[in-house]
Amino acid sequence: MRPVSVVTEHASERSFSDIVQAIGTAKADESVTLTSTVADVIVSVHFQDGDIVKKGDLLVQLESAEEEAQFQEADANLRQAEKQYDRINDLVKTGNASNATLDSEKRGLQEARYRVAAAKARLDDLYITAPFDGLLGLREVSEGSYLSTSTKITTIDAIDTIKLDFYVPERFVATLASGQSVEATVEAYPGKIFKGIVKTVDSRIDPATRSVLVRAEIDNSQHTLRPGMLMMVEVTSRSWNALSISEEGIVPANNKNYVFVIEDGIAVRREVTTGIRRPGYVEITSGVTAGDKVVVQGAFRLGRIGQPVREVEQKRAPINGDKS
Repeated sequence: MRPVSVVTEHASERSFSDIVQAIGTAKADESVTLTSTVADVIVSVHFQDGDIVKKGDLLVQLESAEEEAQFQEADANLRQAEKQYDRINDLVKTGNASNATLDSEKRGLQEARYRVAAAKARLDDLYITAPFDGLLGLREVSEGSYLSTSTKITTIDAIDTIKLDFYVPERFVATLASGQSVEATVEAYPGKIFKGIVKTVDSRIDPATRSVLVRAEIDNSQHTLRPGMLMMVEVTSRSWNALSISEEGIVPANNKNYVFVIEDGIAVRREVTTGIRRPGYVEITSGVTAGDKVVVQGAFRLGRIGQPVREVEQKRAPINGDKS
């Protein structure tokens, strides 16, 4: 038999991963629609559409003249009650006043403090501030307008970290756990990969869809992602090293898989068991050992019995640690 020209490759280890694919929705880490707890006229607005604010930044101030006066009155009454209590306390020490009188003054002092706290709370309600660091939405109010408790002022979203919620079939539940890596993409940024980690796997399976909700977190310090975006998700559930060869070297026949291994210039057919396939290569779980020289091009021109071959090229073997 004349030698057959073939291309060979050494069987070698490569890194494999189980990847779960899904479609998810981006959500803000915290999200609130801002409204007021009291109704009054807006004196000033201290933000614009799309501002980035810090927790406690003043956004809207309502008319506060009456509440300010009530607070000042309560504060003055508190100072007077403190002086009266101190005076009675000194008289008790010298025996010129009874403990019952002191108890009465103490009760009056406490009531004065409560009135100050209540007046301060009513005054604070007129100053609407950012509840956390975040990105504001559109401004829905103007200076001089009447603000009711049901009026939307704006929205605020904490987007330094994005929550990514997605559903996966229940058969993958056993392979999902907190801390697994996530890669996601969006149509708005072709080719850009956003990386994160799985934070939580829901405790319940949806009986209607037989799927489980998974929540991941993605760093978004550049504010690239926005809540509501549709994201394509890939979760790496587990990784391992295994023997592999190029997929061109697999010869299927009668529901079995074979490869041709070069032994002393002869192509010998061996039955192999395959595992996970990845673009361009396949996992081999039995049939060949590391270092075996396998035919990866020209295998379909070889017969079942040993046939002499001539190597015209040798492909680079997969490098251990190559990503799948």
